[in-house]
Amino acid sequence: MEWTKYTIHTTEAAEDLIGYMLSEMGIIGVEIEDKVPVTAAENGGYFGDVVPEPPENDHLAEISFYLKKSPGEGLVSEAYDPGTGPIARDGESESDRREREILQADPEEVLARVREGLAEIASYCDIGEGTITADVTGEEDWVNNWKNYFHQFSVSGVRIVPSWEEAGDGDEDVVLHIDPGTAFGTGAHESTQLAIAGLRKYLKPGDRVLDIGTGSGILGMLAAKLGASYVFATDLDPNVPAALEENLSKNEICRERFGFILGDIATNEAVKAAAGDGYDLVLANIIAEILAGITPAVPRHIKKGGVYVTSGILITHADLVREAMREADFTILEETTMGEWMSIAARKN
Repeated sequence: MEWTKYTIHTTEAAEDLIGYMLSEMGIIGVEIEDKVPVTAAENGGYFGDVVPEPPENDHLAEISFYLKKSPGEGLVSEAYDPGTGPIARDGESESDRREREILQADPEEVLARVREGLAEIASYCDIGEGTITADVTGEEDWVNNWKNYFHQFSVSGVRIVPSWEEAGDGDEDVVLHIDPGTAFGTGAHESTQLAIAGLRKYLKPGDRVLDIGTGSGILGMLAAKLGASYVFATDLDPNVPAALEENLSKNEICRERFGFILGDIATNEAVKAAAGDGYDLVLANIIAEILAGITPAVPRHIKKGGVYVTSGILITHADLVREAMREADFTILEETTMGEWMSIAARKN
């Protein structure tokens, strides 16, 4: 089945109006791309991989939507009124009826309606170019094309393999099966590589491990495979639980040895209680500003003499983490760099 992706070239000021107009027409799955920086509140303190600096905001936007190249393809026959389009089924909402109408309509007719809507919005809002470009794609392309850019690789004796590839021959002593996804964390980023190296250096067989900001679960799962007796993970991102469950299953890691809770371990008492204490090793691959905020909470969970391995720290921001560690009664053991990134390991006094 082939689809056509249509992209409206417009302005940041008009994107909500255009998005609403498309929704009212029954066009769903709208994508909006702009350069508006994400605020701390919108980010929700997400404990994930490091986000690169965004480009300068030019206040332009691209709004994309998809229409079937052959209208009605794959749809069952329906009652149809020549004046109003598909007749709503019993119990069907008006928005669902409009969506089915769009799927059955001639794309040129839909585009004509979109252009009329753009002209109306342009009468009271700057929509910029207001042009529409098109690109034909197969449905399978949405699912598979991105796989061309992610292949298995090795880091610190660990081979990381996506689900669509077989693990190749190599000298690695651990294989992890992880797909990139909305929870991030595949091991490709330098900060994750530093965290893996620190984990391998300080983990001892039988250790209890706390993984703060687990993302895809890569660090916690590696700890489990390397002999940790128990791993407990936390994260704020609502996409994490599903991704983590899938990755634990792929790697045949028993849930009795791997706990998880969604929430902020720095401020949420329920999360703190669920995590508990007595951990030998605490891992946190998070940007420096967030590390500085959560480090004061770590002593509650780590045992005396336990090791706290942090990564995701820009070298230029490392003093934030150093100071937070000292104030939380940690002694810095070592600092390791890779490119512009740093990992700091410290021991609880």
